[in-house]
Amino acid sequence: MRDHDIVVYGATGFAGALVAGHLATHAPAGTRIALAGRSADRLAAVAAKLGVDWPLLVADADDTPALTALAASARVMVTTVGPYAKYGRALVHACAGAGTDYVDLTGEVLFVRQSIDENHDLAATTGARIVHSCGFDSVPSDLGIHVLHAAVAAAGAGELTDTTLVVTSMSGGVSGGTIDTMRHQLDTVRADRTLRRVAASAYSLTPDRAAEPDLGRQSDMVTVPASQVHPTLRGTLAPFFMASYNTRVVRRSNALRDYAYGRTFRYRETMSTGTGPLSPVIAAATKYGFGALVAGLALKPTRVVLDRLLPRPGAGPSEEVRRKGHFTVDIFTTTTTGARFAARFRAKGDPGYAATAVMLGESALALALDHDALPPSPGGVLTPATGIGDALVTRLRAAGVEITAAARP
Repeated sequence: MRDHDIVVYGATGFAGALVAGHLATHAPAGTRIALAGRSADRLAAVAAKLGVDWPLLVADADDTPALTALAASARVMVTTVGPYAKYGRALVHACAGAGTDYVDLTGEVLFVRQSIDENHDLAATTGARIVHSCGFDSVPSDLGIHVLHAAVAAAGAGELTDTTLVVTSMSGGVSGGTIDTMRHQLDTVRADRTLRRVAASAYSLTPDRAAEPDLGRQSDMVTVPASQVHPTLRGTLAPFFMASYNTRVVRRSNALRDYAYGRTFRYRETMSTGTGPLSPVIAAATKYGFGALVAGLALKPTRVVLDRLLPRPGAGPSEEVRRKGHFTVDIFTTTTTGARFAARFRAKGDPGYAATAVMLGESALALALDHDALPPSPGGVLTPATGIGDALVTRLRAAGVEITAAARP
């Protein structure tokens, strides 16, 4: 018997406090929740603000014995402490060893690859479900494909082939933590060419690259005429800035499911730039602007300037921005029978914080309380779709998130 159903690690940070707030208002009565972090005083301040009388647990990210004890005390560990490659390895390893289910918000390819190598077999032995990326990275992508595949299978319409996610609309603030993660990963790959190749590979998170079908080059930085994705769409689609991570998570889900989505499943992510005459210009500017940001962060002289302009770690948008934010993601596919299907994932709230707090909080609740509804699994380093699946879909729908899939000729 564990002492806690859920432990929120990093509860004093911006994102962690939001997740704790979601659990304080949405967790069923009797759910045993604890807050954890480096400072007892700051944890007490968060608990007081939330009006909860939860246990407060102190553990530093580099204190392995404390993290081991923390993991052993929980059924589910929620952590928002990043960059995860810098601060997260010891905690996820402790959870894998203790048989503790684990969820986080990472969008770091190299961290998850390292976690797979270090923890997958161990977690499969202990039964721990290690589920990375349970926020805007990468729940809409991974669960969107999950429900899309289910709709296609239920209709007997074959398997998925060319599939494109389109961020139809999005409004919200910029995350200082996301920017800091970009900095850290750029520094890492600059120092090691091998890691640079891992980060660039479309299949960097799959269990066995040699087992993957040869589908040719799959680039994340492409502009696409929208009508190529679906005949009803107009304008030009720009690359989505999270595509280089989300696509790899979805491909891992397909591989972990023994390629249930299809052996010819090709996946990319884009964002709408409108339907007017300037759409191609905006799409191109988006593509090259993102490339310029990455290049600027990679070079020391320009990084100094950008660091003064971009949000700092621990900073986030105002309550008004979080409340007024929203996003809509549409996913289009053509199946092996020639049928067209589409899925939609739409939520209110700033994607990176308000909506993410809901997704991460409900992921933890599903693992803690909905065991019989989880996908069959011996444990391991999983994905939102393969580790939580329909249990999370059901919870998010109950929380007001629109998740649908149907034929769309």
